[in-house]
Amino acid sequence: MRFATALAVVAATIGSAIAQDPLVLGFNSGATDDTGAAKTQKDFEKEFKTAKNLEGAPGNFSAIRLYSNIQANTADSPIEAFPAAIATNTKLLLGIWASGTDNIDNELKALNAAVKEYGTKFTDLIIGISVGSEDLYRVSEPGIRNKSGVGNSAETIVKFIKTTRERLASTTLKNVPITHVDTWTAWVNTSNKAVIDNIDFLAVNAFPFYEAERDNQISNAGSLLNSALSAIDGVAGGKDVWITETGWAYSGPSFGAGSASVENAATYWKDVGCAIFGKRNVFWYTLRDANPANKVKFAVSDNLSTKPRFDLSCKVKKDLPAPTPLSNNSTTSSGNTTTGTGSSSGSGGNGTYNTPGSSSTPGSSSNPKGNSSRPGVEQSNGAGITSVSVVNSMALALSVVFAVATWAL
Repeated sequence: MRFATALAVVAATIGSAIAQDPLVLGFNSGATDDTGAAKTQKDFEKEFKTAKNLEGAPGNFSAIRLYSNIQANTADSPIEAFPAAIATNTKLLLGIWASGTDNIDNELKALNAAVKEYGTKFTDLIIGISVGSEDLYRVSEPGIRNKSGVGNSAETIVKFIKTTRERLASTTLKNVPITHVDTWTAWVNTSNKAVIDNIDFLAVNAFPFYEAERDNQISNAGSLLNSALSAIDGVAGGKDVWITETGWAYSGPSFGAGSASVENAATYWKDVGCAIFGKRNVFWYTLRDANPANKVKFAVSDNLSTKPRFDLSCKVKKDLPAPTPLSNNSTTSSGNTTTGTGSSSGSGGNGTYNTPGSSSTPGSSSNPKGNSSRPGVEQSNGAGITSVSVVNSMALALSVVFAVATWAL
């Protein structure tokens, strides 16, 4: 009994460090519509209701990830997604826009104003706050090479995280978990470890569709995503890893072997989405296309119809295939620049998915993130993570099991 009990305790401990609770299913939502106009409360409500009522959905998509707390085309007014979430009982992963700025004062002013105005009707819906989105990627060598826009350094993001905690310490949001959203290549870059140390969980935007230099045909999509997740798990220090953007394009130009089609978008949902729903916290990209300048389209719905573009049911749920082996070459980090084998996918393309800079007003038409467009280049090949690190992690876990088992005997 002692042996069995010991094994059960160890298994539960290891499982809690690796597995994800099925807390949320959701979508991303930008601040403007497909014409560049600021979304109103009514617009947000329609969007949130559609997410909850999609035909055949394998669960309740009752959460929304925002990129900013500020209403589009205003300086610091709270975004109208807030009252829309209250009206529709929608959970929120808030976003603080942190690119190309030396302060987040207006973001926090808008958030604190909403807390004061709406009280616990609002704060009870908040499941987390992201300080920044892909800032570290954009200032890395792949991001710069692909003209992905203005980002921010790890040092500045850490400063913003600390500022957020300080400014919320006297509010009902003082215990809400805080994260930062970035690409997996940014997370495995050792220059960014301070960000990991200062957040409660990690959040990743991961798109096998854009991994043009890693044989990104749809049949490899699951293993490519799994390699990204395994890489982040390896540096997360036991912290949860949420997927804040993933999906496959149904229309637009191809990237490498990644072909945009409704059939492939459906396959990605079935083979990848259905494998991670209920195992990770997932915000799918995306419910609606909102940037007409972006030639690559990802939406699962047209015009916020509850009838999706393809079948969303998960009648057969499989695990993700084994991770694609990553480079065994070492990584050299200098500042926020990572070097390794390979280069960022999509480089030298037509720029349809590059982020052309940021705006002082998140959600304005010049800010694709606020537009809920497909963000800048997401992936990079072999940037500083080795398959050895994953093996070592598993070996460590097994050594704990055997050590406890021996003690129990």
